[in-house]
Amino acid sequence: MKVGDTKQVTASAVPADASDAAEVVAAVKWSSSDDTVATVSSDGTISAKAEGTATITATSGSFTATVAVSVSAA
Repeated sequence: MKVGDTKQVTASAVPADASDAAEVVAAVKWSSSDDTVATVSSDGTISAKAEGTATITATSGSFTATVAVSVSAA
């Protein structure tokens, strides 16, 4: 990503037909390891703020997934 960019990420449950899949996905909370580099909103929109790297984490109950984000100059 470049400074100023935004990108939408989503969470999904596997298997998608699991009895609690909808509840797991609905309960996802997003966070960034470094809000000065990249922020993430409650709907999963990542905003690149400054050069560097950050880890975006999606958490729902005991489930966790991460994605690395690298931000470069605009």
